[in-house]
Amino acid sequence: MFELVHMLRWSVYLIGIMIFSLGISITINMQHLGIHPWDVLNVAFYDKVGLSVGSWAIIISFVLIVISWILDKSYIKLGTFLNAVLVGAFVDLYLWLGFLPTASSTWMDILVIITGIVVMGIGGGFYNAAGVGSGPRDGFMLSISDKTGASIGKVRIITETTVLVLGLFLGGPVFIFTFIFTFIQSPLFQYTYLHMGRMVDRMDESFRKKTVADTSKIG
Repeated sequence: MFELVHMLRWSVYLIGIMIFSLGISITINMQHLGIHPWDVLNVAFYDKVGLSVGSWAIIISFVLIVISWILDKSYIKLGTFLNAVLVGAFVDLYLWLGFLPTASSTWMDILVIITGIVVMGIGGGFYNAAGVGSGPRDGFMLSISDKTGASIGKVRIITETTVLVLGLFLGGPVFIFTFIFTFIQSPLFQYTYLHMGRMVDRMDESFRKKTVADTSKIG
């Protein structure tokens, strides 16, 4: 029965990663309107150096994992490593498949990028609700917050502003939606995370109680 609990959590996690990566890919196709600061950096490195957008997402994620590991190992779990690899891999896969809307320089682009941001918020809430490990960026910011005593919100603002400035310096796609990203994504992330998290915890507890009851009967 415990195996079913693990299967549940990992299924929620993987579905969340796939949804989250899809959202990133949608917004990258609309990058002329502006994208998330971390993706600005990934796209900037892709344009300047080569490789792929997903490859840079993976490289930067592992750099952040190393720093987080040094600062506070508690935020690093198996799900953190898988997140680092899978998000970049799925982003490259979605972009390579070529089935997503591309920029048309019309009002439809705004609708598409908002859809992408919504999908990212829901996907992020999903995979975090599984409780199998923080994402590399979240773990990085949480570990810095713990070490410095600064609030998570303050650390996030400083970190993402620094990333944005670096991405902008490298020529990354910064525009209006870069600055309103959080206002759309964060509430959806929080809503999905809280509701999905409660559902997963209830199912987890139900499985465990049933396992204990079955064991007692056998005994």
